[in-house]
Amino acid sequence: MLEFKRGILGQELFYRKGIQGFEVKIDERLEKCIVYPPLSGEARSGDEVILNTTAMSLGLGTGGYHYVIANLRHGDKELTPGGHIMKMRYTPLQLKVMSVEEEASPHRQAMMEADSLDHTPVLVGTLHSILAPMALYLHRQGYRSAYLMTDGAALPLAFSNTVAILKERNIICGSVTAGHAFGGDLEAVNVYSGLLAAKKVLAADVIICAMGPGIVGTGSKWGFTGVEQGDILNAVESLQGIPIAVPRIGFADTRERHRGISHHTLTVLKRVCRVEAILPLPELEDQKMSFILEQLRKEELLESYLCCLERVEGFHDILDNSPLKLSTMGRGLEEEPDFFKTLLAAARVTERILRGEKLNRIRLS
Repeated sequence: MLEFKRGILGQELFYRKGIQGFEVKIDERLEKCIVYPPLSGEARSGDEVILNTTAMSLGLGTGGYHYVIANLRHGDKELTPGGHIMKMRYTPLQLKVMSVEEEASPHRQAMMEADSLDHTPVLVGTLHSILAPMALYLHRQGYRSAYLMTDGAALPLAFSNTVAILKERNIICGSVTAGHAFGGDLEAVNVYSGLLAAKKVLAADVIICAMGPGIVGTGSKWGFTGVEQGDILNAVESLQGIPIAVPRIGFADTRERHRGISHHTLTVLKRVCRVEAILPLPELEDQKMSFILEQLRKEELLESYLCCLERVEGFHDILDNSPLKLSTMGRGLEEEPDFFKTLLAAARVTERILRGEKLNRIRLS
């Protein structure tokens, strides 16, 4: 079920394409809310709105915002022309988009002919925070990276300030939103066609695939949305791309299940992924390296994947000049350096592939 309340919009806090932020007065309390104009229309201060307040009442990590369901200032609203594929189907907020595959799409012919990724490397991760560091490095090296956003977390791409800045600075060449995610430069019905659109329409050298902000986890082995990583790696292989599994690695999280290689990554690699993907690993201090390699040995993953070791010197020099404040789970470069070193290792492995260089594969002794 959901909880909803009425409120009056106050000062506008921010605006960018597809999203507005406002102060909102609810029962004489001043709080914050987000408006998605494609769903409820453009908003302005003084508007009376209906808000979904469920997540805030539960104390969940939605960034401290309520979400506007309806703006009572608006009367009837007519459809704009173009597109007939529905996202968020059979809900009160189902919306139509022009999908890249449909008959009226300007890219219809390209998508009808698309059937292979032509050995394009695809970096697949579980967290939205993987996107910026890898895109920054690959852009710096002169490569075109496209972002494919799945529907495993936030559905509106507009919620991601990261994507907005990467697009504004031309650090990524475009975005595709797949499944029920919406708001990308291209809309795709599923991950398979989304991958092909990133290659054939956006002409990407590299595709970075991950969900939007807001991964769901339950502290259990199978109850997390990042399990999609394995299915996407399988999809990349079936489309003749090069699947690269970006592991979630860190030593700052107090939860033991996320120490070293996260249990999320281990579950995906052991039980979901069915292809011999490349698994990039950063060269860390001896104690940390031993811990990670023991995890891989215990799960018998060193034999199943192309585990590649990559040096990560110059880590701070590369990422300190980011136009974004880089963080993951609220921790930045200083608090969680090994997470970001892993992303740099993954980007450098990708660069080696694009240059036709030999990978530094870890061999069993």
